[in-house]
Amino acid sequence: MSLLRIEELSVELGGRPVFSKLSLDIRPGEMVGLIGPNGAGKTTLMRAALGLLPALGESSLARMAPLARARAAAWLPQQREIAWPVSVADLVALGRLPHGGDGIGAVDRKAVESALERMALGPLRDRDATRLSGGEQARALIARALAQESPLLLADEPIAGLDPAHQIAVMEVFSDLARDGHGVLVSLHDLGLAARHCDRLILLAEATILADGPPAEVLTPDLLARAFQISAFHEQTPDGPVFQALRVLK
Repeated sequence: MSLLRIEELSVELGGRPVFSKLSLDIRPGEMVGLIGPNGAGKTTLMRAALGLLPALGESSLARMAPLARARAAAWLPQQREIAWPVSVADLVALGRLPHGGDGIGAVDRKAVESALERMALGPLRDRDATRLSGGEQARALIARALAQESPLLLADEPIAGLDPAHQIAVMEVFSDLARDGHGVLVSLHDLGLAARHCDRLILLAEATILADGPPAEVLTPDLLARAFQISAFHEQTPDGPVFQALRVLK
């Protein structure tokens, strides 16, 4: 079973090819990290997969009707501005909109409470969301996506701007979702967290997928040099994999 199937997907922006003929599948129970250098097209790939950008090729989500797509996949973009002065709880409840109904029912309330708890937002539930710190706003928007309870979550750099404790906590929440049978596709620049928390990495560079597989098979010296021009330390320890970028290669 595939939650997202992309076949031969190509995108041009401003007449420039971003990537060409990409194919991939995201299945239930997978925590997939999308990695690559700046400008490789990670955000573009996610947006095109959702039908938010024109593209050639096929995406199983892009061809869905909007409501069906909202029920199939939750989307967490990079942009984190909260425009309306609503409470944190009400903001998170917006994630229930794809499920319809007249108001918030018992199932909706349970989903909202679970999302608030997972993101440690209970003490902030009644606070005006526009008055949260940047990191708190990011966690509130992640909670909104969690409340949607879609089989697939696509998150674009969700840990950017969070402190280390909350970065780890968010990655653990996403890992728990995957263990519960959801699919998660998350774009990351922190290769250390990608190595520790993702079951699978997709390395996007040179307008194509350079590698797709377990972290140890993707974060190799040759691929790191080719895609990022870096060397790194990567070791399996009793506490799990440890990855640290070391230097830029000349």
